[in-house]
Amino acid sequence: MAEVGGWILERNLRSFLELLSHYVGYDFEATDWETVARAIVKTDEDQAGGWYLYPLIGDTHGVEVRLARSVGGEEVSVSVNGPMTTELEVRADTLLSAFATY
Repeated sequence: MAEVGGWILERNLRSFLELLSHYVGYDFEATDWETVARAIVKTDEDQAGGWYLYPLIGDTHGVEVRLARSVGGEEVSVSVNGPMTTELEVRADTLLSAFATY
């Protein structure tokens, strides 16, 4: 099991999930986004039970993505967990870095 974590700007959350889904072989659709968008509103990174978990189970990999908003900020904390290859770990970490910046 591996874990990659960090934060991204909330406006980039959909793009982050779409690209991560592509890398795990999961077809992230509009209904997936609607589910996440509704759930993320109620999250709070400072609360133990304030995180939202969304599984991305694809053809090549399966990961769990934990998400929580920074209350009063524009950031979302993200944790990607699962049996990841080194390549998938690097890709997830790169996505986190990119979407925290732009």
